[in-house]
Amino acid sequence: MYGFRQWLDRMRYRFAAFMTGRYGMDQYNRFLGGAAFFLIVIGFFVKVLLLDAAVLALIGYMYFRVFSKNIPKRYEENRKFLSISGRVTGFMGQKKRMLIDMKTHHIYKCPTCKQKIRVPRGKGRIEISCPKCGTKFIKQS
Repeated sequence: MYGFRQWLDRMRYRFAAFMTGRYGMDQYNRFLGGAAFFLIVIGFFVKVLLLDAAVLALIGYMYFRVFSKNIPKRYEENRKFLSISGRVTGFMGQKKRMLIDMKTHHIYKCPTCKQKIRVPRGKGRIEISCPKCGTKFIKQS
């Protein structure tokens, strides 16, 4: 068993030396791996040759990125991915908050400046004053 431990340490050292100067894993690679896994699961139910090719392409690109020595290029790809995914998750989070907020509040638009105004539900007829232009109007809450 002692020999195996030494062999394992040597392999770990060699792999660390091999990976020196290479890009490694990032959020974009994790996404590519998750997409490949998703396509593999779909492939269990739907047999399409193109699906297998897409899985191989995703995994190949993922490994290409991991072992790449062009770090600025991989960093820029990851930055673009994070920018796009941030917009998507921000949009979805906004829609989720709006759905939750609809239970307790009404959203009205000011008739003059079209500013959105959030008003609590269940208060009856109320006079709403627009915070942007000062216009007053009456609505049912």
